[in-house]
Amino acid sequence: MELSRRKLLAGVAAVGAASFIPARANTPEGAGETTKHELPKLLYGYDALEPYIDARTMELHHSKHHSAYVAGLNAAEKQLAAARASGDFGQIQHLSRQAAFHGGGHFLHSLFWRVMAPAGKGGGGEPQGDLSQKIIRDFGSFSAFQKQFSAAAAGVEGSGWAILHYRRADKRLLVLQAENQQKLSAWGIEPLLAIDVWEHAYYLKYQNKRNDYIAAWWNVVNWPEVARNLETAMK
Repeated sequence: MELSRRKLLAGVAAVGAASFIPARANTPEGAGETTKHELPKLLYGYDALEPYIDARTMELHHSKHHSAYVAGLNAAEKQLAAARASGDFGQIQHLSRQAAFHGGGHFLHSLFWRVMAPAGKGGGGEPQGDLSQKIIRDFGSFSAFQKQFSAAAAGVEGSGWAILHYRRADKRLLVLQAENQQKLSAWGIEPLLAIDVWEHAYYLKYQNKRNDYIAAWWNVVNWPEVARNLETAMK
């Protein structure tokens, strides 16, 4: 159990998401401890990313969609605890999928909110320092990285994410896609930057023009936060 708590806290450090700090939840006797996950508060108002991301989308995305992932994750982990207590694992496949789906949604959205900031107030521009150097080393240039990341986001089949990762094995940066919240996942990597390309992230303002949303999103990328994520991942 202590190992699991340490791994969870490592995930917190990687994305700066206070919502993942463990809080003991009530579980049946013999089921072990579980975490009570909570919706993180935004560090800015719903209208702060205008005109690139509209206030109504932000409000619905955070208070409804993300909140639903938190509730789903808590429910799945509560039911898994009940299964452990009873010894009845007849629904293990379904519950494992629910935990992965909602857990991925909670984690990625917690990251998503923090790697954005109002344009001109932390958001936009280009990365600096070690992050900039590593992007140039691993992608050739910032422009090449930006084009690959945008193409990955535009090319997600259905709903999902484009994510910049740090791979510890060779200390490289790489861009991967994620379908839904958890499919196409890889091991041994730390997410540093992510864009949500589920339609609920952009449809009110951009309708079916995903490419326009992606282009606008670069104006609110919080590069100092991404740099902090990289620094943590490198440790």
